Amino acid sequence: MNGKIDQKDINNAAWAACDTFRGVVDPAQYKDYILVMLFVKYISDAWKDHYEVYRQQYGDDDARIRRKLERERFVLPYAELKDHETGEVTDRFLADFYSLYERRNIANIGELINIALDAVEEANKAKLEGVFRNIDFNSEANLGKTKDRNRRLKNLLEDFNKPQLDMSPGKVSEDVIGNTYIYLIERFAADAGKKAGEFYTPHKVSELVAKLAAPKSGNRICDPACGSGGLLIEAAREVGDKNFALFGMESNGSTWALARMNMFLHGADSARIEWCDTLVSPALVENDRLMKFDIVVANPPFSLDKWGAEEAESDRFNRFWRGIPPKSKGDWAFISHMLEAALEKQGRVAVVVPHGVLFRGAAEGRIRRKMIEENLLDAVVGLPGNLFPTTSIPVAILVFDRTREKGGTNHQRKDVIFIDASREYQPGKNQNALSDDHIQKIIKTVKERKEVEKYAHVAAFDEIKENDFNLNIPRYVDTFEEEAEIDIDAVQKEIDQLEIELADVRVKMAEMLKTIER
Repeated sequence: MNGKIDQKDINNAAWAACDTFRGVVDPAQYKDYILVMLFVKYISDAWKDHYEVYRQQYGDDDARIRRKLERERFVLPYAELKDHETGEVTDRFLADFYSLYERRNIANIGELINIALDAVEEANKAKLEGVFRNIDFNSEANLGKTKDRNRRLKNLLEDFNKPQLDMSPGKVSEDVIGNTYIYLIERFAADAGKKAGEFYTPHKVSELVAKLAAPKSGNRICDPACGSGGLLIEAAREVGDKNFALFGMESNGSTWALARMNMFLHGADSARIEWCDTLVSPALVENDRLMKFDIVVANPPFSLDKWGAEEAESDRFNRFWRGIPPKSKGDWAFISHMLEAALEKQGRVAVVVPHGVLFRGAAEGRIRRKMIEENLLDAVVGLPGNLFPTTSIPVAILVFDRTREKGGTNHQRKDVIFIDASREYQPGKNQNALSDDHIQKIIKTVKERKEVEKYAHVAAFDEIKENDFNLNIPRYVDTFEEEAEIDIDAVQKEIDQLEIELADVRVKMAEMLKTIER
């Protein structure tokens, strides 16, 4: 295949590779194998391309070429296969996709892929340490018994060797490869259903959250529940240049690995993504204090049970000073963390929440009240139902702005804008979606902070106080539609006419029946 490979071709080819596993392996599991292979193919194609460039420059001086290649983003080392009994080296090969492809028919191909991944990880320890540790290509539990496993892995290698998946720098741009990665994650989420919640936020929801957070050039951006990193990537795109720093935390090991690879495939090599429990033991810490960020965004797990309430009282970062959320609902725990991680008088927070966060009482109500009294809440945006593969319930986005604090540039702003966008969506067969127009309307309304009939209301602090700090959107945005007045006389005339027509039909039917009887 000559020339550039377009986005559609590479997307389709990558998705077709999933046929190897579809129907026999759970999508929540086989996504890891597909995405790792995509990443390995990407770094292998870049290595191969640059090797050819250096070979043309330096001829057969392999040592010199090797020294040049050791300065690549990712170094591909040599790996060794050893006899399990004698320890003798039985095979030595470059730990890249093409070496694996050449050996696709051997009896222990799963083991060989694992060895290659271990070698790549070790050679790129600063970037890739731990990224492949949760992925076992020799797993009988996931990939079946030896014969079936070998067949599936052979098919996978052959699928990724297709011309449409040539990811050489001259064939395809980094943006296209990154978009393919996101595309696959979206498709996996649709197939995985409720299991998708731990790694995926729909693209348009991520885009809306990023725009509401409004990151700027020079900002440090954090997602403390980053999943596979899609929301961080959207926030980075929103900046408009390369002058930003990305940070994330994720508790699931395999999802953390997906996020790391996602950053690399989007050219965000310096992104710092930590594998940790954000609420119990956050890893984004400096000088024994929480790191601070200009922008904090998240779609945390909804109403997380057993989130660590027991440890919250003695939290060394004092994140829960406003109150400790209930053990069975971690929503306000995440929000509390996000606000404490946002820069004082400067940071901005945008978070996706279930509607219960807006009105539940007791400890949650007290925390919510304190945050409103601190003048931190800036906007409440209600979204349509069925936007997520994990739940059909409608959700909301809360926007907090620390520039509204005393001494901040927006300290004089005391109102909160409420938006009911629940009726504006593109219906889908299995899932609804937001359009560009829907997103633009929400952003425009938040910026202008004006009343829009049946859509937006700007509520003063006293109004929210009168509602006992309940943020349930229908309390502020009246979407009631009066039914059209019924003309009783006209309806009666229509009924009378229908009765005349019905009597006429009955007469004709009776005459027809008499004819039939004869």
